[in-house]
Formats: sequence, structure tokens, C-alpha cells
Amino acid sequence: MPSASKEKSRQFTSAKPKGKPQKTNSPNRVTKRLSLRDRLGHLTVRGAEKLLGDDGKQQLLQGRLWKIDVPEHMSILGDTLIAKVLDASIPSGAANVTIVEMTGRSAGLQLNCDYCKTRCEHIAGTLHTLLESKLALGLSAFPDPYEPIENLTERELIQRAIFERKQRANVERMTLKSTDSSTPWTDYTVMSKESGMTYRISMRGMELGQSYCSCPDFRTNQLGTCKHLLFATEKLEKKFSKAVLATPYKRTTISLRMHYGDDSSSEIGLRFNLPAKLSPETSKLLKKYYNKTIPDVSVAVKLLRSLQRLEEEVVIYPDAQTFIDQRSLQVALKRKCDEIRSNPKTHPLRKELLKAELLPYQMDGIAFAVGAGRAVLADDMGLGKTIQGIGVAELLSRFTDIKNVLVVCPASLKSQWSAEISRFSNRSSRIVLGSADERAEQYAGPEFFKIANYEQVVRDEAIVTPIEWDLIVLDEGQRIKNWESKTSRTFQQLRSRFALVLSGTPLENRLEELFTVVRFVDSHRLGPAYRFFHRHRFVNDEGRMAGYKNLDQLREMLKPILLRRTRDSVMQQLPARTTEVVRIRPTDEQKTICDSNLHIASMIAAKAYLTEMDLLKLQKSLLLARMSCNSTFLVNKQAPGFSSKLEVLDELLGQMADEPSRKIILFSEWTTMLDLIEPLLKKNGIEFVRLDGSVEQKRRQKIVHEFQNSPKCRAIIMSNAGATGLNLQAANTVINVDLPWNPAILEQRIARAHRMGQKNAVQVFLLVTEDTIEERMLDTLALKHDLAMAALDVESDVSEIKLESGMEQLKKRLEKLLGEKPMASMDESVHQDTVQETKLIHEKREKVAAASGELLGAALQLVAQLLDNGSDVPTEAVSKVASGLTDCVERDELGRPQLKLTLANDDALQSLAQTLAKLLVVQK
Repeated sequence: MPSASKEKSRQFTSAKPKGKPQKTNSPNRVTKRLSLRDRLGHLTVRGAEKLLGDDGKQQLLQGRLWKIDVPEHMSILGDTLIAKVLDASIPSGAANVTIVEMTGRSAGLQLNCDYCKTRCEHIAGTLHTLLESKLALGLSAFPDPYEPIENLTERELIQRAIFERKQRANVERMTLKSTDSSTPWTDYTVMSKESGMTYRISMRGMELGQSYCSCPDFRTNQLGTCKHLLFATEKLEKKFSKAVLATPYKRTTISLRMHYGDDSSSEIGLRFNLPAKLSPETSKLLKKYYNKTIPDVSVAVKLLRSLQRLEEEVVIYPDAQTFIDQRSLQVALKRKCDEIRSNPKTHPLRKELLKAELLPYQMDGIAFAVGAGRAVLADDMGLGKTIQGIGVAELLSRFTDIKNVLVVCPASLKSQWSAEISRFSNRSSRIVLGSADERAEQYAGPEFFKIANYEQVVRDEAIVTPIEWDLIVLDEGQRIKNWESKTSRTFQQLRSRFALVLSGTPLENRLEELFTVVRFVDSHRLGPAYRFFHRHRFVNDEGRMAGYKNLDQLREMLKPILLRRTRDSVMQQLPARTTEVVRIRPTDEQKTICDSNLHIASMIAAKAYLTEMDLLKLQKSLLLARMSCNSTFLVNKQAPGFSSKLEVLDELLGQMADEPSRKIILFSEWTTMLDLIEPLLKKNGIEFVRLDGSVEQKRRQKIVHEFQNSPKCRAIIMSNAGATGLNLQAANTVINVDLPWNPAILEQRIARAHRMGQKNAVQVFLLVTEDTIEERMLDTLALKHDLAMAALDVESDVSEIKLESGMEQLKKRLEKLLGEKPMASMDESVHQDTVQETKLIHEKREKVAAASGELLGAALQLVAQLLDNGSDVPTEAVSKVASGLTDCVERDELGRPQLKLTLANDDALQSLAQTLAKLLVVQK
């Protein structure tokens, strides 16, 4: 037996933690002063090690060697625990250890050994026995709520998880209704008054694992209970006597139920509940499976068939039936998909599944997801996750005849999904929008794909969650990453046979985010949250999260449901160049500016004859409309500016920042836009250089050299000044923040990277603000460029154009760009009224302009007469003034000169009216 030093006794205490308690998973904190029993009940292995000092872990292990008989040699009297530690090596034959709760400033536990001076093995033995014998000592069966979950033992982990659910059962308002009030062992419905959710409870006993609840937590927490069952248990203890509750539930029939696991190693599967009396044949058949989980549904199905032949009645619970159906279907699907994956390159579906030939890795990704049934596709950005998502729906439709698919994506991608579905498949789709009633009707509509954004689904929770979806696709699935958020909770309640999460970054910052994404796909794969965090996180001495562990185990667990390919891994399969159009919804402010300028352009384009000044006005209106598609700041220079494009670009750059192989060329026509983009690059940690028209020629080569050769420099941002004459083969990504008029310029931009000698596949992004001039420009970019379109380009180097011969062609292009019916979205009658009203206003302005011209001419003649002193005005001076006025004059359709006056404000207009009126009176 270990010996102790023969020195005078010494007291030592445990101090309270400094500062604020560490945040834990416990929803409630202890607010009143804890008694000794509470403190000892909360004591954990980690807490005991801290009490013993720097080598506490080793001392606590040594403490196992001391055997202390409970309750003979250990008891709690008032505020003191007393332990007698037998030790033959000391004169008295035993050391007396006491643990006392201190109060006041030195609050904590005071530990004392009457024989030893230091933190001794007698105290370590007492603490070890205490931790093992809490229930025997009548102590609280839950650990310290301030202790980080990562430090708990398996037993403490379960105790805390149950304790937290007890706390919620005590706090939340719930109602319980019985189907048979004469017995506790019956079915109940429990409703939460806070959430409004109702669940079914089957009470079959008071012990853990004997009863069932239909709530999601019961199915995933591996505790065999939940807050609803704990609430029901407390109600039954008050209603029925102990004798009644001690009478076990008597089964009369065989039933097959789901078993959701009761520890970290148990499998989810099926279990048979058996009555007390069975025929010899049935008993022999099921003896092997008594109280055991059957994960293989084929085994359970064979047993059911055997029981049917024995004419045994078997009750199959709904969740067990769903499990059997889904697993059976999945086995068949996996067999078919494994055949595809064995050689996706030559499989005929690669060319037949969609209206485009899939790349081999894309066909493999589709087969993987369908074979898994519920999967995460985590390919690098630009590898075609959207087309694979559409392919998964199409393949499932062929294999299982699915008809109802919900696609959830960021609001900015809804139109893009609709366009891609139309492009690659023959399936119908609907973008969910409008009022609540309209959205409810659209979710239930006949279209194959329903496309909604995350905010809509959360808002429409009551509408969406009752629907039995065939397939749910989450694009940018990391949007549900916060596992305790309302968004995450809403999506966990969605029901579907199949599920697919598309995310280039399923793990953005923390492992908790990956847990949430995977939980949507497979709620049992990683176990409950408290076990996952306990298994894969560790904390430092202050209780703060310090890192992750057991990641090799995590990877193995995720292999069946998560597939990730990087660009480097599939580089050989990638085409030399891919182009992705990123459609972006404008803000209301952007849309207003764009529409108002397009309206001006439409009015000009509607003229029978376009003057040189008309063409300048047209250019300016179209320029402002295009600028507004980037940001309102480009138009009005008013901070902060509104720009949905910058928000999407920020997300795009954030994803690219996580891919070390990315080298980016980023183009914008306007240097002001480059100024707005620079902070986004810095925010995402992307080092860059800049090249625009202000950069001197002699500095350009140095900038290019840095981008081409420096591993740290991952981006070069430039205006069209860098679109020609530069070799930037180090780049593999080209982002066009805006579209040029001239498709030749677009090709010149891309050619900086996609050129002879380029060894990497080049990915091109076109950022297009939808429902604006940019979206219409996509069509014009697809057409052959000519001089007529050059007339619309402010920065065009075309010096001359014959408007007479090109007018008709220009007008046709304008109709395509501005829309043949500028107000086509209006009702036809409203449109006609608006056109008529616009015509009347135009005629009135023409009359006012003519009359004002006559009046102003007469007034000026009067002034000239009043100022006439008989001397002639020099001809040179008259010619000079006339020349200046000519520069300011515009010509109308009839060639008449027009001079526009701009007044400072309405007061100036009133003053001008008064002056003209006086002049008119004087003239008369």
C-alpha cells in the first residue's frame, strides 16, 4: 500500500472559477448557493483532478488503489464529508479525510487529511471513491453545469443530457392527453404550448428505453427518453400509486419497433417486442433476437415472413415500416448505382440522362448521391454541383418515379436554378414567390421542381413541413450551419425520402457546422450533438475549446454519405474552358435607377429620326443603366451604395479563398467598381495586384510578373485597359463583374488566361444582374458584333458610323436590348393609357417650348432695343457668341434648334416666370 509523508496536516481549498462561468450546453445555470451535497454531486473527474493540483490526473489514478467502504467508512454529516482511509503504514492505521464547503470569499471545497501535509493519496482515494459512489451517498446524479462537456465521462455525459431534458420538461408548458385513463401503460398525445407541436407517446414502463415518443429528439439522442417522456413520467407518478407503476406492461401480441440506439456504439435498427407467452415454434424462431437490434432489414423481413407462416399476429409500428421500405429501396438503388460507378466514363446515361453530356466525375457524383439516398456533395466550386443536383433528381425519377422536388437555395440563385433546369432537363419548375396564400398554392403545385430560398422556407415552416417531399436539394447547404438556429431547426423538421446537400464549403469555420449539415442528411450518422462534441472536441485548462480530435474516425463515418472532389483531382476530365453565368437579383434601388434610364432610352429609340445629340443621350442612359447593375454608387456617388452584385461577389471570393490553387483575373469596366471590390479581396484574405488605365506602361510588366510568379499573389483586378496584350497563363479563373457591349472585348478578357500554352482548365464567371439591361445583353453578346452596336458603346474606338444606312439595324438591336414593348409587363389597356398620356405630355412640352422660345425671343429683342445706343455690335463678337450657343443647341426631329435651360430650383422657375410675364407686359 502506498505510504504517506509523516508531516503535520494542511488544509487546501478549491477556488471558484475567475470571471464568468464557461458557456456549456446546459440551458440553466445554478443561481443559488450550492450546498455541499450539490457541489459533490456536480463534481467531475476533471474537477477532482483540478482539486489535486498539477499532477492531479496521476494522483486520481493512484487513488484507485485505496479501498474505502461506503457507507461504513464514508458518510456526509451536515456540511462535511468524512472518510476513513485504512493505511497500515501509519501508526493509527487510518487517515481521516474531510471535505467541507467553505463560504464567503474563500467559497469552495476545503479538503483536509489529518495525517498528511500535502495533497496526498488519501485525499485522492477519497475523491476517487466519491466519484464512483455518488448514488450510494445519495448525491445529485448530474455533473457540474459549469464543467465543459468535453471533460465529462460517459456516465456524466448521459447524466447531464438527461438532466437538461428534465429542466426543459419542468420549464416548458405542455399538456398530456391519455387514450385510456385507467392505466398508465397506454398511448398519449403531448402538446407543447410554446411551439404548438404535438407528438405521440407510448408509455410501457418508467425505466429508460421502455417507452416511445415520436419527437425528433427521441429518435436521435440515444438516451431512451426525451423531455416529453420525462414530463409524462412526472405526471404519472403523481396520478398513479407506486404499486400500479411497479406493475409491468403486459404485451399480448408481437410487435416490431424501431430502436434508435441507447449509447454511442449501438446501431439504429429494428427490435421485436415479445409477449410473455409464445408458442414453442415462435419462441425458437425469435429467441436469438430477444432484446437485440436488427440493423439488416432483409433479416427482419425474413422473420416477418416466417411469423406469417406460423400465423402469428405482428404489429409493425409506422416508423419501423418506413425504415424497412426505405432501406429495402436503398439497397436496390445502391446496386444499380454501383454498376454505374464502376465505369461512369462509358456508361450510356452519361450522354442520355440530361440534355448535355456529363463529365465522368459528374456521372459518378450523381450515382453516388442516388446510391446513398441522402448525401452531401461537397465538390469544389465550379465543378458543376447544380447540374449534378438536377441529374440526381432525374436519375431518381427514372429509378423510383419521384415527382415532387424542393430546391432550396439563396435568393440570388433561384432564377439561375430555373434556367439550368430548363437548359439541362425537360422537367417543369416554379420559382416560389408572392403572398403567403400564393406561396402555399405554389408549394403544392404540379411542377416537378419547386424553387424557394432559405428565408422563405423558414417563414413558410407551417406550410412546408407537413408536405412529404420526394427529394429535397439544399444548394449552398452551409446556410443551415448554426445547429441551434431557427433555420437549422426548421430544416431538421422537413420530411423527404431522399435528400441532397450541395456545398463547396460544408465546413467553413467549425466542426459544429459540418455536424449540422450532415444531421439534415442523416440524423443518426454522427449521433446526438452532446456525443459528437464530446468525441471530437477538446478544451484547454480554462475550459475553452482548443481543437478537434478523432478526425480520422469522423472521415470514416462520413464516407458513405459525403463525396468531395477538388479541381486538382478531376483536372484531367475538365474541359479547357467552362463558363458559368451567375444571375443576381438587383436591389430595389438598383432596379429603379436601371428602369428609369431604360425608359429614357426607350423614348429616344422610339423617335423617327435620331440626331447626334440623341445618340449621346442614348449612350448616357444605357451607361447609367449598366452602372446601376453593379452598384448605385457608380451612378450617384452616394455612400454606402446599394449592390447585390458585391454581396454575391463577396461570397464567391470567400469560397475561392479556401482553394489554394485558384489564380483569379477579375475584370470590371469601371475603376470605381474596382475600388469597391478591393475591400472584399482584403476581407477574404486574397492578396492581389491592380492594373487599370492609370498605371504607367513601365509599371505594368512588374505587376504582371508579380501575379504570374508570386504564390502569395492570387488575384489581379483590372479594367478593360488590361484586356489586350497581356499573358496571364498563371490564372485559371476569370471573373467578369460586368458585361462589355462588344463580345470581342469579352473574348479578349478571357484570352488573358485561356490561350496557347495554358495547362490548366479555365473557369469563366459572368456576373449578370437579372431582369435588367445586363440580362438582355447576354443575347446581344451571342450575336455578331457590328458597327451599329458600337454606336452604343461609350468607350468604343469606332470613330465614324453612317447612321443613315445603319439606322434600321440599330433600331432592331435596340428593340432586342430594351424590349420590343418597353412596358410589356403592364396590362395592355394600362399600357395604351400610359402611351397616350406620355404622348400628350410630350405634345404639351413641345408647345410650351415653342411658345417659350417665341416669348424669350421677343423679350430679348425688347432688351436689345432698350440697350440700343446706336452703335453696331462687332461682327467677331456676334460670331463668337453664336458659335458658343451652337455648341449648346440640340436639333429636334425637324432639325429645329433647341436650347435647354437648367434652373437651380423651383424658386428660380417662379422667378423666371415673373420676369417673362413683366417683359411680356412691357412688350405689349
